[in-house]
Amino acid sequence: MKISTRNLILIPLFTAMTIIGAFIKIPIGTIPITLQFLFVALSGVLLGPIYGAISQLLYVVLGLIGLPVFTSGGGLSYIFTPSFGYLIGFILAAFIIGKIVYNKKPSFVRILLSCILGLIIVYLLGTVYLYIILNYISGKSVTFWQSVKLGVLMFIPGDLAKCVLTTFLGTKVLPVLNKNLLTN
Repeated sequence: MKISTRNLILIPLFTAMTIIGAFIKIPIGTIPITLQFLFVALSGVLLGPIYGAISQLLYVVLGLIGLPVFTSGGGLSYIFTPSFGYLIGFILAAFIIGKIVYNKKPSFVRILLSCILGLIIVYLLGTVYLYIILNYISGKSVTFWQSVKLGVLMFIPGDLAKCVLTTFLGTKVLPVLNKNLLTN
């Protein structure tokens, strides 16, 4: 696979924005509120499925090799934290969002629905992982519904706002990128 200079610049740029999004946080409960999903969704919309997913994979790899890029640090042991499943979800969400949106007419509905689907994927992977870690690693006894309350319900309003913001930005930026031949 040949990667253009444009993508060699944009992939780490979106990785960096996701890192910055991790540190713009409101620490509440087990899972903090961050801006990460905004940049995950934008990476899928603007970079497409492959490069969007690569930008998020790079983020996860940087954290796992020890760089403190996650909301609570980094290192291989981070896979045992309750929030790691959401990070796995970021990779798949960027891919799915990009697959639905990229190289197609950037309609408001298409982008919004792809972001909501990506968000559902992040919530699903994150909640299942949260449930497993809390019950089998942390030794806490929680029901799956309690995991949903901890890892999904309080985040829905803010995450839907991020979906709308991504949609607005995508409908404005994609036509400019397409006009200037900056997309693949």
